Amino acid sequence: MTLAVLVVTAAARVVVSSMLPDTFYLAQGEQLRIAALPFVQVKEEQEEALAAGMTPGSSCNLELSLFGLLPVKTVRAEVVERRRVLVCGTGFGIKMFASGVMVVGFSGLHTAGGSQNPAKDAGLALGDYLLTVDGERVRTNEQMAEIVSRSGGRSLEVVYTREGEQRTTTLQPVRDSATGGWRAGIWVRDSSAGIGTLTFIDPNASVFAGLGHGITDVDTGENVSLGSGEIVAVKISGAVAGTPGLPGELKGSFSGVLPMGSIRINGDTGVYGLIYDTAAQGTMMETAQQQEVEPGPAQILTTIDEGGVQAYDVEIEELSFSTADPNRNLLLHVTDPELLAATGGIVQGMSGSPILQNGRLVGAVTHVLVKDPTRGYGIFVENMLRTADEVTRQAEEAA
Repeated sequence: MTLAVLVVTAAARVVVSSMLPDTFYLAQGEQLRIAALPFVQVKEEQEEALAAGMTPGSSCNLELSLFGLLPVKTVRAEVVERRRVLVCGTGFGIKMFASGVMVVGFSGLHTAGGSQNPAKDAGLALGDYLLTVDGERVRTNEQMAEIVSRSGGRSLEVVYTREGEQRTTTLQPVRDSATGGWRAGIWVRDSSAGIGTLTFIDPNASVFAGLGHGITDVDTGENVSLGSGEIVAVKISGAVAGTPGLPGELKGSFSGVLPMGSIRINGDTGVYGLIYDTAAQGTMMETAQQQEVEPGPAQILTTIDEGGVQAYDVEIEELSFSTADPNRNLLLHVTDPELLAATGGIVQGMSGSPILQNGRLVGAVTHVLVKDPTRGYGIFVENMLRTADEVTRQAEEAA
């Protein structure tokens, strides 16, 4: 074998190894086949037979190779039961209150001593969550303003979190020359609301999953730190079509008087919680493991008008098994003429729309490509199921 061939072979092994996850989940009795990488195979037949014969909860190591010859990576195979969930595609409304108030801006104050900003002087930054001020739990913008206003210029102890770490600082309000009142020079937000798409419901655990990405603050881009939240029914009336450089959006309004469920997790892979009515409209369907998803035709289920949930054709163009960006596993291209005519492709509010392939739920829509609304990203349903199961564990521990 020449040096050039050796170099190319080594490079190929490195590239393929970097594309593969460290762990695969196999349905009981099934062998590991990576649909998107058919040239990657389990090297030893006895290892493959061992994995296929294991029961749920068991695991083993499998050596993967190129064409069954050149080893590329050893991965962990964990055997699980094939999941079935209620696949939705319906729009839903989201109401969230943060665990405190989020810092979203600063404003300089004109005082007798010149321009000042007490919040910045205290070391606060965009995205910080203020939990208590002067010993009082802060839950609303108005409460924050009232505490500062009645301080009389007294220094206030502030307990806040930054990137999950709790910290303490001292805030020194100043008198605003324009109003005569005591102010902190800070803008905060206490809640978020919006419309998304419900992906699935696990009726056995009464758990719902939607969006496929977290709810972020519009000013900071950080996930809203969940204090409490609920989901409600919405009426989708239509859509504003997206164009290159300008994302479209679904139009609708909250229609439910009573909440459909309570939000328990706002995470990188979506919004999850307990559903009150497990008889919601949908279709029971098996879920696919990530290695079963392949480039090619697929469908998304979504609601774009009063006609309800409809299936539309898309093409899965690329796959990524990377865990660094868990909600951009799939690159989708909308090919359905009806959907393109109505929305221009993927629009805001369609996040969470189920993606179907080969009769199984494989993932959910998460993002639109702003420069090309006919394309967007999706997440593997496997990633969403893991977070949904965390809701179940939390509920069991609280019981």
